[in-house]
Amino acid sequence: MASDTDTEKADRSQGAASLWAARWRSLRLRLAGSRLGALILALNLLSLLILFVGALLLNEWRRNLIEARLESLTSQAELLANVLGELGITRGEPVPYLDGLAASQWLRDNFIPRGQRVRLYDQNGLPLIDSYAVTEQIPGEALDPALPAGAAPPAPPDPARESARIERARDALNEEVQRALAGDPQTSIRRAETGERVVSVSLPVRHVRDVLGVLTLEAGDVDETLDAQRRALMPFAFVALAVSLLTSLLIHLFVARPILRLSAAADQVRLQRARAISLPDLEERKDEIGDLARSLETMTATLSDRMDAIERFAADVSHEIKNPLTSIRSALETLELVKSPGDKARLTALLQQDVSRLDRLITDISNASRLDAELSRDRPRPVNLSKLLDDIASIYVATQRPGDVTVRFTDALRGAAQVTGREGPLGQVFRNLIDNARSFSPPDHAVRVALEGQGDRVLVRVEDDGPGIPSDNLETVFQRFYTARPKGAAFGGNSGLGLSIARQIIEAHGGTIHAENRTDEAGAVTGACFVVALPRARPVSKAKPRPGAGDADG
Repeated sequence: MASDTDTEKADRSQGAASLWAARWRSLRLRLAGSRLGALILALNLLSLLILFVGALLLNEWRRNLIEARLESLTSQAELLANVLGELGITRGEPVPYLDGLAASQWLRDNFIPRGQRVRLYDQNGLPLIDSYAVTEQIPGEALDPALPAGAAPPAPPDPARESARIERARDALNEEVQRALAGDPQTSIRRAETGERVVSVSLPVRHVRDVLGVLTLEAGDVDETLDAQRRALMPFAFVALAVSLLTSLLIHLFVARPILRLSAAADQVRLQRARAISLPDLEERKDEIGDLARSLETMTATLSDRMDAIERFAADVSHEIKNPLTSIRSALETLELVKSPGDKARLTALLQQDVSRLDRLITDISNASRLDAELSRDRPRPVNLSKLLDDIASIYVATQRPGDVTVRFTDALRGAAQVTGREGPLGQVFRNLIDNARSFSPPDHAVRVALEGQGDRVLVRVEDDGPGIPSDNLETVFQRFYTARPKGAAFGGNSGLGLSIARQIIEAHGGTIHAENRTDEAGAVTGACFVVALPRARPVSKAKPRPGAGDADG
């Protein structure tokens, strides 16, 4: 049971470690591909690095200053202790003792440097001498400047707080003295009764080996040292501030202003004052702003092209609809003037033909206008092109009548033609191509649909035995409303949108479609051939089973 618990904890820790490692790799990849992100991070780290280095250098400097001050005070204290012994202030007869009066007189006459304080304690830790008491110098600080007339006096200090502060300072000093009486020299940084920091050295005063008292020497210039350190840190802080300001300025110049320009250009397009965004200076940048500018320009250029296409489509639709409407109006105006039943029947048949033509045209126009929305709404899926073409050819064979054009399908890939796309629109393309080929083929002939591979693409060929396509029209046949029917074909039987829709669908799937003529050995045209090329579907890698995810039976 314990082993299972340990294993579970180890798995959780390993999982957490792998999760953090994955997040770190993802962050490194994002920063590696982001020039602006790397620049902002580098500038921010630079300002922090300046402060960090400055703090390290000044901390080292302060530590060296304090250590040097302690060494200086230690040397002075040792010298004073030795002098006390040499002058006979410490004696050993009849018993070892310390002459406090002589020590006081000597300290008064020969000590003390300004800013330092010396105290002498007996072997019981009781104070004997304080340099502040025996010297003519008066300790203290300069008074604050006089307040202006009518100003409120400052609030007096809190007596309880002052008393507690003095008590803490005396306790720290007594503790230091007691440790020195044990025979160990003491160095420390503590608070004095006045609240300032002091560097303190306490040395035992000996006669031979007996400890007769403690000499404490302290200097109160620690706060001045710390103030000097803070003043020395200011240049680093100013440099860091300047770097931060420079960083902000650079971000404003290279990020904020370009984004504002892109926003203003987008507003111009929105307000229909421009058809596309064009900012050449931003597009030449090699960072994310350049990528955004190029993407916006490409997007607006595509939208502009789409708007132009819609305008051309509307003009073509208007022109194509006018033809049957003009014919219908002419027939209706003539119908009232015709008296012969035979002429009326011919006019009525013409009206029905024009109405059918108009209905077919409107239906094809509606399908073409909805095509983009349908393609964007339907998600691409793996499509077996072999099965799709086989099913389409089978339908034509099953509904074939005597004398109709036969549809023959050959699969060189043996059912292995996989593409990624939308089965419905792809089926519409191949039905349009087969219907178009059958309409041009003579009766009792065949339309051949061949599926084959070519590298990473799949080719579908639709061949007929018709008259072929004029060489000048091999590309024109894919334009909207283009019709070129053979002699004898019914007028208005086609809207001219089938091949245009087919190309639109194939290009939406990343493929191509083109037309070519079939020729014999003599070079004579024997029919037309439409070639569709689609990219093969990428193989989907199977997920590896997790360790231990076997059968329940084990």
